[in-house]
Amino acid sequence: MDAKSYNAALADLRTVRDAIKKARAELAKLEADRDKHVTRLAAYEKAKAERIAPAAGLSIAEVVALAPALAPDRLSTPDPAAQQQAPDPAPARTTVPESGQQPTRPAAAAPAMSAPRSQPSTPPQAAETTEPTAPQEPRSLPSVPEGAAGDAWFSHTPGLASTRPNFTQQARSTVFLDTTTGILVHRNQTHRVDLGAATAADILTAVFHTLPDGVERIYITAGDPWHRDADRYPYLRDAVAAWLNAPIPGWRTDTGRGRDRMAGHFVHPRNPVGRYQRDNGDQHVEIRSVGEWFDLDGDAPTTVRDAFVLLWQALRRHWPDAVLMGSPSQTGRDLWTRTIPTRGQYAEGFPVLSEELRSLLHATAGQGRNELITPPRVPEQLPQLVEYDRTFAYAKHTWKSPVGIPRRITAHTFASWSEKEQTRALYGCGHWHVRVTVPDAWNHVGLLPAPAPGDRTWHYPSRPGDTFTTWAGGPEIHTALANPIQPWKIEILDGILWDDGKPLDDWAKKLKETWTNLTAQAHFQGDAQQARAAHLASRAVRAILLYGIGSFAQRPRMVTGTTPRALERDVPPDAEIIGFDDELITWQKPTGFSRDPNTHPEWAAAIWSSARAALLSQRHRDDDTHAGALHTPPGTVIAFRTDALYLTQPQNWPYHHQPGDYLLKGHLTGPLPAPTSEEELLTLRNAGRAALTTGQET
Repeated sequence: MDAKSYNAALADLRTVRDAIKKARAELAKLEADRDKHVTRLAAYEKAKAERIAPAAGLSIAEVVALAPALAPDRLSTPDPAAQQQAPDPAPARTTVPESGQQPTRPAAAAPAMSAPRSQPSTPPQAAETTEPTAPQEPRSLPSVPEGAAGDAWFSHTPGLASTRPNFTQQARSTVFLDTTTGILVHRNQTHRVDLGAATAADILTAVFHTLPDGVERIYITAGDPWHRDADRYPYLRDAVAAWLNAPIPGWRTDTGRGRDRMAGHFVHPRNPVGRYQRDNGDQHVEIRSVGEWFDLDGDAPTTVRDAFVLLWQALRRHWPDAVLMGSPSQTGRDLWTRTIPTRGQYAEGFPVLSEELRSLLHATAGQGRNELITPPRVPEQLPQLVEYDRTFAYAKHTWKSPVGIPRRITAHTFASWSEKEQTRALYGCGHWHVRVTVPDAWNHVGLLPAPAPGDRTWHYPSRPGDTFTTWAGGPEIHTALANPIQPWKIEILDGILWDDGKPLDDWAKKLKETWTNLTAQAHFQGDAQQARAAHLASRAVRAILLYGIGSFAQRPRMVTGTTPRALERDVPPDAEIIGFDDELITWQKPTGFSRDPNTHPEWAAAIWSSARAALLSQRHRDDDTHAGALHTPPGTVIAFRTDALYLTQPQNWPYHHQPGDYLLKGHLTGPLPAPTSEEELLTLRNAGRAALTTGQET
């Protein structure tokens, strides 16, 4: 892209921005009109929230919020016992299927958990959260019950353990389809097909007419056909749901087969999965987005197919029975199970934690740190914006993971230990309930995650004197106590401590070697298309490890279903309406935790905690130096985004192409207005990456 096309693209982007603003204003008017209708209907003496909710496209809780008189009797009469338990607010939606992606919102903790100790209110900081329209109370995190009730949580789920499989995965016949050009690639053959309106019916008809012998997986490489009618729906998710659920003559939604228990569609705004089977039941096929594996930049389906071939060949060097499954998370977990030892302590598998501890970890162990720091904590005008991204970051933190039945470490027990024992525990694999106080003279970024007021995300308090209660992993606690600026005050309230083990080490080493090999191919390959394919394959290895780790967390499952509009009474009473059109109502309902033998949230939590700590401070032993946010001057950190740091000054940090190293990804010279929203930050980020690339080329 040259400067002229770049400026033209910016102009187009501004046009889209203005159109979005207008659409949002129109949507706000429609929502206000809908709320008036709901209020008017509520005046009818026989009105019921469960009837109004599907008609309005709202959940029952949202209808009751608009019309409190419609609350069921059991909700309108407070239960003193329930009030004493202080459960989390209304249940949150989660979207974590087999793809292992981060949920749109972390779900609420299991109701069985007791309320945490009372904690002081933590006011939201302008630099970390958007200013609320009304005062909001801090979100309470669950804690372990006192006494024998809490001690009972420290166990494994009977009869549930991760074991090495005794079967070989079967490969699926796969094609790659560009729905913009109609180019279809199957093995070494390229076809051009007529896709009509690119509905799911059009795609299945075209593919099976061209390849009558059968196809089991269709990867969409370009076109995003599920977004074709997005302008007809208020939310992108609604458009995707309508596309997936549109009737297809001769086909129905897949109900699963054999060892593959995956069934039904997965509604995701960017990377959905459509699962279909013929009415006679002898043909199953998936329609998926290749965006689950890596981002494309106009790459042809042939290049994408070559990338999958290179990936499969590279994995086979370490796993002779490796098979590429539908998503990176499925592939990652399957490959991991094939590294479970056949001898030694865990030859019979890795037991799964009790459901209570899994629920606690789910509610208290967040993933990446995403924080935008705004004026006055940073200058109104930035001298420059510099982006550093940690290469293949999670791969650096898999060498040690928690194993065995955890021990509960109460505040009394921790206080009775010597300083050496306390330090050893915090260096170990633990998850700690703590009360934190920011030092009075602190003038840098926050160090520990705290529940953000009024929502279900996290923020990082940094105002001197602030006190808050939270849960955090050992690496973050140790960083707060031993950071290079000033130690924070940490009071241990409770803790979960595991033995140190290496359940992921062999798996991660093999993936790192695969990534290194493919990265070298991309660098030294003389053929441009094969070099690009090798680069995409290396990105796929990153996705296998990243989403494989995420899938160990196992969120509570959500079931998605549809009901004809004419039968809206049949929508399950505990379901939430997530989309609707003239024909169908799309809903989802929670089903709790499944008996998944490969669920280990303690592993994901330990890696995420280590990665967040490394964003603050990371030692490079070979160079005898450190890198990270705490090794920059105060006021120079603009933002954190999972594995990336955005600064106002460049840093001389070592980069040796190793996992965890900080890579310079973008550099934009100023003066620049400090971003005040994620959208503005991403705009500057993209400009910085383009500027750095242009500078390197010249």
